Amino acid sequence: MSKFDDKVAQYKEEMSGKLGMKRVDMALLTAVTKACGPAIYRADAEKVSSSDKKELETVKKNFLMKKLGLEDGPKLDKAIDEAVEKFGKGNRNKYRAIFYYMLVKSLKQSKQFV
Repeated sequence: MSKFDDKVAQYKEEMSGKLGMKRVDMALLTAVTKACGPAIYRADAEKVSSSDKKELETVKKNFLMKKLGLEDGPKLDKAIDEAVEKFGKGNRNKYRAIFYYMLVKSLKQSKQFV
């Protein structure tokens, strides 16, 4: 297995195990992970710090607005807050690929990736 495949498998395990997600769309997870680029291989970039407002603003601007082409507004903030809640505020392992996957699903943007 490649390093990329190992990461996707790790994220799937995290989602179905610790996060209790019963159904994981593997095609979407793979596509979102690929969209994260080399960030998934760097420990500091692989995770989203939900306690850092600047980081969450970057997620909104660079991923939701630039990558997905969505308009800024309360809907995006709500989706980010919901993703943070699903992970749990105390969970320090908010993997970027999973976080983005949750946002894509929440905002019904799957068609852009698969």
